[in-house]
Amino acid sequence: MSELSYYDIDRCSFEDVFNDHGKIDSVIHMATCYGRKDESISDVFNANTVFPLGLLKAASVYGTDTFINTDTILPRYVNSYALSKRHFQEWGKHFAKTGNIRFVNIRLEHMYGPGDDDTKFPSHVIRSCLKNVPELKFTAGKQERDFIYIDDVVSAYSVLLKEGELKRTLYQEYDLGCGQSVTIREFVETVHRITGSTTVLKFGLLPYRKYEIMRSRINIRGLRELGWSPQVGLAQGIRHCLDAEKVR
Repeated sequence: MSELSYYDIDRCSFEDVFNDHGKIDSVIHMATCYGRKDESISDVFNANTVFPLGLLKAASVYGTDTFINTDTILPRYVNSYALSKRHFQEWGKHFAKTGNIRFVNIRLEHMYGPGDDDTKFPSHVIRSCLKNVPELKFTAGKQERDFIYIDDVVSAYSVLLKEGELKRTLYQEYDLGCGQSVTIREFVETVHRITGSTTVLKFGLLPYRKYEIMRSRINIRGLRELGWSPQVGLAQGIRHCLDAEKVR
């Protein structure tokens, strides 16, 4: 394995990075700002549109073959996060049309895994149940979501990096999830059961958010045709998260 290099992008330019390394075959963009920590709309836009656009431009100029972008399955007008992500996806299409770089757009479902931020719903529920907080309040929990474990996400990106079929088309898009949805309530109750938590679960006390998505359904046939398939079931993934929390 080659030695890793780290850069503080606030102190150097994208051009500095590409000049240091010569030709970079592929770029995987996974940075994001959800806007859950009181960031302004301009902060969200800069993180999800302006920042990756600068990276994409530099990659195109310096001869990078493939840019793999991490997008969201959310409709564009749900919130500023989704809208900013869609803006960058459109820029990716534009760059692909120029023929200078291949743009692969990954519409990622609800990823979860050890060490994730507490602002993420799965991590919040898992840690709260482990700590046996007195109670957790939820909506009715009828929203359907596709939860995918981090290891399956990594394996999908690995397949995309190695797949020669991608070279035939300059713009491609793939949905990435398990291909099966469960309700929010099912997810919470599964965590509660596996942890043996004493936390009282109170469903129906919170209203659904404005523009709430009740059904999140994706089609992972494209990735399956490349030889990828999810390997970690929901209960197994939750147990992996619990094991990691116990050694923190």
